[in-house]
Amino acid sequence: MVNKVLITGGAGFIGGNFIHLITRKYPNYKIYNLDSLTYAGELEKHKVLEKNENYKFVKGDITDKNFVFNLFKEEQFNYIVHFAAESHVDRSIDNPEIFVKTNVLGTQNLLDASRCIKIDKFIHVSTDEVYGELPMDPTEFFTEETELKPNSPYSASKAASDLLVRSYYQTFGLPINITRCSNNYGPFHFPEKLIPLTISRVINDLKIPIYGDGRNIRDWLHVVDHCRAIDLVLHKGVDGEVYNIGGHNEQSNLDVVKTIIKSLNSSEELIDFVKDRLGHDKRYAIDPSKIKKLGWEPVYSFEEGISETIEWYLNNKSWWTPLLTR
Repeated sequence: MVNKVLITGGAGFIGGNFIHLITRKYPNYKIYNLDSLTYAGELEKHKVLEKNENYKFVKGDITDKNFVFNLFKEEQFNYIVHFAAESHVDRSIDNPEIFVKTNVLGTQNLLDASRCIKIDKFIHVSTDEVYGELPMDPTEFFTEETELKPNSPYSASKAASDLLVRSYYQTFGLPINITRCSNNYGPFHFPEKLIPLTISRVINDLKIPIYGDGRNIRDWLHVVDHCRAIDLVLHKGVDGEVYNIGGHNEQSNLDVVKTIIKSLNSSEELIDFVKDRLGHDKRYAIDPSKIKKLGWEPVYSFEEGISETIEWYLNNKSWWTPLLTR
């Protein structure tokens, strides 16, 4: 029997990288990439997979209940790995409604359809932002037991979907796991996000906007390490459990920008401090002890990962340049 794996949001950054990992690692799996191709979704990254017999793209919207149910009944998936989400905090401040619709109601449709076909595992990919913010004390970290205190419409919508997924395990016995990751970076990152935005701006000698004083701290995780962790949870995660995924690579936004500027031999005069984002969390940091007990360790240090990422963007201008117009 061939395992059928549905990846939602596979035209995006993390979902796209996960598809590359899983199609290589499990050639006997049938991989379905479900994506509605919003502004941040693109299929160019999957051109090399189009001739693979174990890969198939399906265009569709997870908020369309009839479409989701018909797809699930037709294909009878074994595993669901749910990446699809509206994820940009600034956009959630401008238009919270679409975040609730996609992140909450879309997730409900997938859960209900999964119940109907009795799937083997439902992985819900979430974010450390659902925990709110940490104090600047370097000894404090998010754990799986940390209270959910989201501070933006984006993180609130993700927290709501997390709780919905949990309830389907508690009420219906649906075999689920929830993963919560720190900030990802790496190849195919949409250029509105901090690291690819900074790289593109430095390359084009443009000002780099930084919110507030730039001292907000994030725990940076290379997307390949994140995808390896999700793969592990998919196959070895204990049903009903939450797993935090972080790299212990804490960097302030300002330090990240300065690192990129230095690597590209540019000037810090490009830095432009702008009015701070509403509800801007000061610090995120994850304790990944639980997932390490499953056998996961990050491969990338931040220094190695950011160097490789900068090199990737230098060598792939034809991919990201057209996206800037979006």
